[in-house]
Amino acid sequence: NFGVAILLLTVLIKLVFFPVVNRSYVQMAKMRKVQPEIQKMKDLYGDDRQKMAQEMQSLYKKEELKPLSGCLPVFIQIPVFFALYNVLLVTIEMRHAPFFGWIRDLSAPDPLSVFNLFGIIDWTPPQILMIGIFHLLFGLTFLLQTKLNPAPTDQIQKTLFTWMPIFMIFIAANFPIGLVIYWAWNGLLSILQQAYIMKKQGMEIALFANFGRKNSNE
Repeated sequence: NFGVAILLLTVLIKLVFFPVVNRSYVQMAKMRKVQPEIQKMKDLYGDDRQKMAQEMQSLYKKEELKPLSGCLPVFIQIPVFFALYNVLLVTIEMRHAPFFGWIRDLSAPDPLSVFNLFGIIDWTPPQILMIGIFHLLFGLTFLLQTKLNPAPTDQIQKTLFTWMPIFMIFIAANFPIGLVIYWAWNGLLSILQQAYIMKKQGMEIALFANFGRKNSNE
């Protein structure tokens, strides 16, 4: 079953890159810890960007923080994404390769959509609206990952982070379902890994607090 193979491949990739990604997630956990201090600096220095930058640099040096290291997990996934995308589209064996249930072809988009009540309504939506269960799972894992990461202080970034999961769901509708399964499964494993690291750092895993309730760390 090529679908099971995709799931196992994702686990293998996670294990191979675990040490590297682990360090990146540790940095992200530390960044989340210092968010209250950063907010205090923002309130204190206001529009004095030069002073704010100096204090931020001092804080990063003191806490041994590397803000850009949080991008590493994303960059690692890029070659994996392109490799799997090409395999799904080019490899003859993958064509009409089933997974489970309604998924009969991993190289094709999901045949069912929430917009036709998963096949109950006799209507085929446009490709961009072919959003199935795995697309929704992918969007949910994407959203939860943004809630685990340090909250952006810029209002534009906050808005972008809010709408990005919805945007990605519609983008994923155009891709083979095998790739969407990989994204959803990889996202779930990433959440578990990141939550484990946050717990080791002594942080509260307050996913639901980030949806509106006040985080006890803030």
